[in-house]
Amino acid sequence: MHWKIALATLSACGMLTLPLHAEEPDPAQIAEARAAVKDLGQGLKVQLMAAIKAGGPVSAIGVCQIVAPALSKQSGGTHGLKVGRTALRIRNPANAPDAYERKVLEEFVAQIDAGASADKLESAEIILDEGTPVFRYMKPIPMGTQPCLTCHGSDIDPALKAEIGRLYPDDEATGFKPGQLRGAFTVSGKAQ
Repeated sequence: MHWKIALATLSACGMLTLPLHAEEPDPAQIAEARAAVKDLGQGLKVQLMAAIKAGGPVSAIGVCQIVAPALSKQSGGTHGLKVGRTALRIRNPANAPDAYERKVLEEFVAQIDAGASADKLESAEIILDEGTPVFRYMKPIPMGTQPCLTCHGSDIDPALKAEIGRLYPDDEATGFKPGQLRGAFTVSGKAQ
């Protein structure tokens, strides 16, 4: 009897997210999610490289802070989904993972640590969120070399580090090595 109260409390607080094993995600919706992630990833990389070329690494911070959310919204609108980025070690608190995202990120880390290629990993599920079926998709963002190491590696330029600290005083997103999981693209939408 107590477990019913706990489930009802978690559900009422929006903390209960359960997979629905009876319903597989629609392949067309998975394809749309992949396209949305590809659009966001490519757009973000182009903007970051242009900012670094024009004004150095400090200029790239504005891309992640201002341009990335706009690109996420644009990609989501184009594909009819909500698109974003998240990580276990965040820089921007607005990108903190929800319980579902945290679970998938931890699974990605375990798979990468076991030798899986991050480029080949993805997760697609229909989950039950407060009684509503929701499509969820995630794709790892592996730590690359450039431009990633510039802002997320261990050897960060002091001026850049100071600006990151000014904008994000609780930054956790440094000290990464190539190949590690930097974060993930996250997609959600109404289950089809």
